[in-house]
Amino acid sequence: MDDDGAIDHVDATPGDTLAAAAVNDSLTTANDDTTTPAAEATVDGSPPQDEQIEQDATQADAQDSTAQMPVPTRNIRDLFIPPRNIAAIRQRLFDVAEKIELRKEEFDLYWPYVDNVWVRQHRAGSDKTGLYKTDYYACRLQRPTYTPKAVDKPRADGTPTRKKQIREGGKCHMKLKVVRYEGGYHSVTINQLGDKTHHLHDLDHMDKIKRTTVLMEIARSEVMRGYMPASVYTVMSEDEPRLVASGGRHLNRNDVRNASQVWRQQHKDPLRVHEGYKYDHGNGIVRENGALPLVQRVINAEVVDPTLAYYAGLPPNTLRFPEELRPFLEPYLPRHDMAFPEDGLPHVTLTYATSLDSYLSLAPGIQTVLSGPHSKAMTHYLRSKHDAIIVGVRTALADNPALNCRVEGVGGYGGLGWEGQPRPVIIDPGARWLLTPQTRVIRTVSEGKGKGPWIIIAPGFAMDPNRIEMLKYYGGKYLGLTDFDKRWRLRWEAILRALAAEGIRSVMIEGGGMVINELLRPEHSNLVSSVVVTVAPTYLGQGGVTVSPPPKVDAARRPQPAMRFKDVRWQSFGEDAVMCGRIPHVEMPPGATAPQSTTPATMAPPLRPVSFFNSSIDSQNGFRSRVPPSS
Repeated sequence: MDDDGAIDHVDATPGDTLAAAAVNDSLTTANDDTTTPAAEATVDGSPPQDEQIEQDATQADAQDSTAQMPVPTRNIRDLFIPPRNIAAIRQRLFDVAEKIELRKEEFDLYWPYVDNVWVRQHRAGSDKTGLYKTDYYACRLQRPTYTPKAVDKPRADGTPTRKKQIREGGKCHMKLKVVRYEGGYHSVTINQLGDKTHHLHDLDHMDKIKRTTVLMEIARSEVMRGYMPASVYTVMSEDEPRLVASGGRHLNRNDVRNASQVWRQQHKDPLRVHEGYKYDHGNGIVRENGALPLVQRVINAEVVDPTLAYYAGLPPNTLRFPEELRPFLEPYLPRHDMAFPEDGLPHVTLTYATSLDSYLSLAPGIQTVLSGPHSKAMTHYLRSKHDAIIVGVRTALADNPALNCRVEGVGGYGGLGWEGQPRPVIIDPGARWLLTPQTRVIRTVSEGKGKGPWIIIAPGFAMDPNRIEMLKYYGGKYLGLTDFDKRWRLRWEAILRALAAEGIRSVMIEGGGMVINELLRPEHSNLVSSVVVTVAPTYLGQGGVTVSPPPKVDAARRPQPAMRFKDVRWQSFGEDAVMCGRIPHVEMPPGATAPQSTTPATMAPPLRPVSFFNSSIDSQNGFRSRVPPSS
């Protein structure tokens, strides 16, 4: 391609052997769907300009014969065993109907499948931190229509001049803003830019007028291995669904010749057909009797056990949640299309695993595994359906959790970017959780398998700037709240509204014990949308962390059941039983107070009123706290 963007047509070189020339001649004259655009125009009577545009579709970017031949980074395997769901991913990267966030390695993998659509216009550079770099792209058809000159000057080195064709343009004005982040994790965010929200053409039209880098590199790599362009085209087009998924519906022999033109001018060795194929006069390259197609041989060599093919490329700890069990949970999950309700609160799902004696763990601060493999997969599926997952600081300190989703199909586990990954939210009023790059939730971010955590703290703490910057470096942040209840604890309604203000539409609250018991109190009944409880077939024994709402009595002070769920459904998951239900909303009379329970020893003492005077260093927690002045 010249600097002016004209598409060239490269004539066949004299470096082919006589056999290769005969094959090319035979294939060119064969009466099939791969006839050249000029021949098609002769048959169907297309007008001259349509002929030129279609001819333009068959051309690849040519290079000067003296240029350095780039080494292909892809081969025929990438066509026969493409990335998972490549057709759907290409369509999404063509439409960009909403913001798309990819891991850097995903962008490097998928973008060459759509570089026939998007052309980089200019690079805006990086921000002052050097972590963000911005590029601007436009649809290829935004450029003005190019009409070649009537006569091109001959080249000084005597090589043939290119046959330039009309390049259509000025038809689409869709633009993109692409921002790269290279901090504690590497991401690429793709957004629409401007008021043009959709293309004026479809993806197949772009595949017709321009080939992707992926297809051209695959073709070039096969020719560089010593195979004839006609043979390369035959094996590439044998499995049409795979070729179409990668954007090769309109691939033809000229594309293969053009992709390898520079290499063929520099290497005059005879070319051959692929093993298991032969030249058949009048039919071109055909498969020998009894020979398996090359695509089947490549797949057979790649996957020893066909039952494992589906899991190729997935992390070993990926969880699967069966499709047939999902309808049981759907009535209790947030809707994807839901908008914020009028009260401004997100959908809240309270979920936890308990023993038969209603304990969460053997003792405070001890991590206790209760869920079996089936209910664990269910829990991760629930996480994928929520924007955020909330735990208390005691759970974070005791379990060092990853707080991500490992179910198949989410980002990092077969999905794109971070899609389906919830935002970890830790309720840490005293800023006790000291994060380091080795903390599990941070390691998960670095691996591209989870999002950076948000930590909710109470005001009055002069946080170490290094802690703030470190969390920001990994995509997280601190959120300070000033709304307390009568016991000087952060109000749950304020927490949920703060998350809603950050764009969180649904949250899944997993614990620990203090958090769950707080949300089971009558005054919080209107905050919880649904409850999912896993009951394990085990007793933990006395002394553990229990789940139990405060006691309830009637007017005569007689004990009453504290709560009974409504809209209840049960389902077995392996050895565990799972209950889904809803909390009955309790209307508190004006001036009435909720039942009070004694503060368990496992709970943190109530927060004191906050003042912004008399700073002191807390040696235990490692942060500067604000304490009230003495009276």
